[in-house]
Amino acid sequence: MRLRRKRRVYRCLLKSRELSIVRDRTKTIQPDDILLVSTVRNEKIRLPYFLRYYRKLGINHFLFIDNDSDDGTPEYLSAQPDVSLWTTSHSYKRATFGVDWVNYLLRRYAHGHWVLTVDPDEFFVYPFCDTRPIRALTDWLDNTGVRSFGAMLIDVYPKGPLTEEPYREGQDPLEIASWFDSGNYTITRNPIYGNLWIQGGPRCRVFFGDNPGKAPALNKIPLVRWNRRYTYVSSTHALLPRGLNLVYDDNGGEKSSGVLLHAKLIDTFPAKAKEELTRAQHYGASAEYKAYARHLTDAPTFWCEWSEKYINWRQLEILGLMSKGNWA
Repeated sequence: MRLRRKRRVYRCLLKSRELSIVRDRTKTIQPDDILLVSTVRNEKIRLPYFLRYYRKLGINHFLFIDNDSDDGTPEYLSAQPDVSLWTTSHSYKRATFGVDWVNYLLRRYAHGHWVLTVDPDEFFVYPFCDTRPIRALTDWLDNTGVRSFGAMLIDVYPKGPLTEEPYREGQDPLEIASWFDSGNYTITRNPIYGNLWIQGGPRCRVFFGDNPGKAPALNKIPLVRWNRRYTYVSSTHALLPRGLNLVYDDNGGEKSSGVLLHAKLIDTFPAKAKEELTRAQHYGASAEYKAYARHLTDAPTFWCEWSEKYINWRQLEILGLMSKGNWA
């Protein structure tokens, strides 16, 4: 594992040569700032609300990697006062699906900081997030000696067809996609890294019903008190050292955990899926996007009689999808 970690560090340093700085505001980062890192491509329509959401939570500085967008994403981001931006036209796939680029920024700029690593369609929900800023969570984690915080990815979707209500730039996606699966999840443990492997939900039902083992992973560890010795090894599903992956208690207790509300399933999804299938830059020869392409032609509806309408984090805790643990 130590050798794997060193190889990851070497890869990120090598792949850092593929990144070109567009706007560097990292000198404004203060020692106690909470950071956010994200890799984006053609996501301008999502970014106004994304930034507004995370600024409200208490993120102090954003580090973005733009992978060759042509929709105005880099221009929009470079104009934001709390954003530092890098761009690259190199292969997302050959950069371990962007992980090498992310690991470099984390190593270079996030050492000693709490940092949230998320996609532009992921919205972090944690205990008491409606009344307490993210710094209240990170202060509590510091006081209890916790270095990493787990979150289950929960897909949200509309009640009708995806294209029934178009998404408007800057809109809260939960206004049009507020339903989710409260059950239909499976959990196993990864024998190599020790992290829980969670699958299921609406994408499993609709796209992988005949082969649920191929459904996307829903386990993530997005919030970490970063150290330059750390590396992500598979998106934000797993880290090295392995101890960072033990974010759930399996001895009868409960560790605090959160959720990432995943607003992928809106009207922009079919075109995005088609684009990504053509680019062929995703894991497993883009098998996930091939499954999307096969079924999206039928205009599927994700809502079913067991769907739940999202209310707040307390609802998710009651359903057993997250926990406040002993944080009161």
